[in-house]
Amino acid sequence: MAKKRRERREVDNISAETLMEEETKTKDGAVIQGPAYSGGGSARMSLLILLFIFACAASVMYLVYRSFPELSEDERGMIKIPRDMEDAKALGTVLSKYTDTYYTQVLMAYFATYVFLQTFAIPGSIFLSILSGYLYPFPLALFLVCLCSGLGASFCYMLSYLVGRPVVYRYLTEKARNWSQQVDKHREHLINYIIFLRITPFLPNWFINITSPVINVPLGVFFLGTFFGVAPPSFVAINAGTTLYKLTTAGEAVTWNSLAVLGVLAVLSILPVCFQKRLQQKME
Repeated sequence: MAKKRRERREVDNISAETLMEEETKTKDGAVIQGPAYSGGGSARMSLLILLFIFACAASVMYLVYRSFPELSEDERGMIKIPRDMEDAKALGTVLSKYTDTYYTQVLMAYFATYVFLQTFAIPGSIFLSILSGYLYPFPLALFLVCLCSGLGASFCYMLSYLVGRPVVYRYLTEKARNWSQQVDKHREHLINYIIFLRITPFLPNWFINITSPVINVPLGVFFLGTFFGVAPPSFVAINAGTTLYKLTTAGEAVTWNSLAVLGVLAVLSILPVCFQKRLQQKME
């Protein structure tokens, strides 16, 4: 046991030295992991690259919708990213009409749209989660939403890794520094911590996505934590989608019972971490 503790300390010391080499101090003294921010030119270049990637993704979306069956004039007006429950109902009306005949096209359009929204942190995915419960059987809807959320968040992570660091350094320094400290405390149980954050509303999902690569959250852990972490809130949204036309706002999908269930699941996700820390303290 003592030998294992010595080996763990040596690994921790090596990791600490490696991170210290990568630390960057900002003007206000905050420390964030990663390469130094190189100034306004870097920010402008990052913005241009981001716009180029967005244009490419939008082109792919256009090709996906081009493969959709011929729609009437009224139906074309309903095919849009839902901003409220009325938009979601209208979209559900059109998609349900074509789901049986053009199953693959509808599924691919749903998948591409969800991933697109998550990748670029565009609002509207909550309505797509609710809509999935209306269009598909519950197990498929839950897997689809979790997969789309995991992939979209991971693409957002990679975008931030490639071009988002100047934005984090310039505008989110203090928040990123505070979260970096929290991540360091949970480094040994990071997947549990990511799941906990996805279930609870303590940090916005877009903030988690763009700051995770800056503070060295591994992509694999990030994807798995997101995939499993979004399952409980998605369960609530999908279940509400089975009664889509009884809803008038997205808030009606959340009940006191569902909030209680989410709270219990959030506690369960972090309990293994607490128990292991207690056990380590007793053994030491």
